[in-house]
Amino acid sequence: MAFETVCGLEVHTELLTKTKIFCSCTTAFGGEPNSHCCEVCTGMPGTLPVLNERVLEYAVRCGIALNCEITNYIKFDRKNYFYPDLPKAYQISQLYLPICTNGYVEINDSINGGKKRVRIHEIHMEEDAGKLIHSDGKSLVNYNRAGVPLLEIVSEPDISNGTEAAEYTEKLREILMFCGISDCKMQEGSLRADVNVSVRRAGEKLGTRTEMKNLSSFRAIKTAVDSEAERQIALIESGEKVVQQTRRFDEKSGSSYSMRNKEEANDYKYFPEPDIPPIVISNEYIASVRSKMPELPDEKRKKYSSLGLSNYDIQLLCSDIYYASLFEKTLKITALPKVTANWITGEVMALHRKYDVKPDMLAEIILLSENKKITREAAKETFSSCIITGELPTDYVKRNSLEIIKDESLIKNTVTGIINENPKAVEEFTQGKDKALNFLVGQCMRALKGKASAEEIRAEIIKAIR
Repeated sequence: MAFETVCGLEVHTELLTKTKIFCSCTTAFGGEPNSHCCEVCTGMPGTLPVLNERVLEYAVRCGIALNCEITNYIKFDRKNYFYPDLPKAYQISQLYLPICTNGYVEINDSINGGKKRVRIHEIHMEEDAGKLIHSDGKSLVNYNRAGVPLLEIVSEPDISNGTEAAEYTEKLREILMFCGISDCKMQEGSLRADVNVSVRRAGEKLGTRTEMKNLSSFRAIKTAVDSEAERQIALIESGEKVVQQTRRFDEKSGSSYSMRNKEEANDYKYFPEPDIPPIVISNEYIASVRSKMPELPDEKRKKYSSLGLSNYDIQLLCSDIYYASLFEKTLKITALPKVTANWITGEVMALHRKYDVKPDMLAEIILLSENKKITREAAKETFSSCIITGELPTDYVKRNSLEIIKDESLIKNTVTGIINENPKAVEEFTQGKDKALNFLVGQCMRALKGKASAEEIRAEIIKAIR
């Protein structure tokens, strides 16, 4: 009987607050080691945590976006364990009364086709730990990240393979970004996933699960799920048992190895956090947060589709809130959906990681090109320069004399000259060879230093020959 994979994810996302969850230290990424911490986030005796109100708002916003029920009465709990990157030897989290429960995310069903819902068991708030750096036989600890606010999004075991696990995480990333609650930079650790995997024969009860922690790419999530399922199946088929344990996944080798036996909730000796009182979240507060919710990715997809954009364009624009925001702001000026989308999925995506693109600058270049003031090539040149220097596009065009030539007699004389100089190409064109026409257009554009409309040149050549 065939085996099936059963997978659930615990996704951690760092929130886009300026300060940490229980103190006023900055959450900025980087900085000198141990320069973003204080007595509170390092757990010095006599200090008291105070909940960052923005964390509560972002947690409610996340719950709404993920179709969850928001808990009206919540508490924090202490999760006790000793590890060098946890300065207090406990983590303030939520076990008994998490802020959100019973949500779902819709993904493609890779087994049966159509759509399926991955249920969300809960979302809870907690503080991040620090980071260990292992080098030259030494282990150093950096507490800058300790106390950075996290949401942990815990799914039910509704995922059937690595493809679905990766898609689920991608969908979460999109929603979290468009909610404005996290930058989801996986390379910086602000979105990472713990993967729980078990296998069973169809119709049997759930098998023994293992966990792989802190996976920070979609590829790693997909490979980790599939490779761990294969490992477990091989164990069962050889008569061995799967041991419940935490494993570390190595992206380079595409395999995992055992770290320790898997802990259960009672191993952490949870108890109510004594320094933070219970919090009552009113329905009025939830309604207020809901009223300010930004547009989510699925809503934007419908809107972009109504503008006539292709699925390919929509997918690229919705891959990052930066692109979607730039598209909408630029579109307000250009009123040209397809042309604006083409510029963003082309020139902008090629350069924006290095330079910030201003909507008014991009719109000005698009309109210069579409209104036949400059050629497409001149528009690309203008964009590449202005994005670096900040010069106004119209100033750059004037300074470099990039305006399209409007002198009809000059264009006609140039076309006549090129035709007379290239009788072979003319003959090939009359025989139906389109490459010959492209050659003639290129020669004219070169003679006019690219300052003419290629369409106009093409039409003039055809007219002159025929």
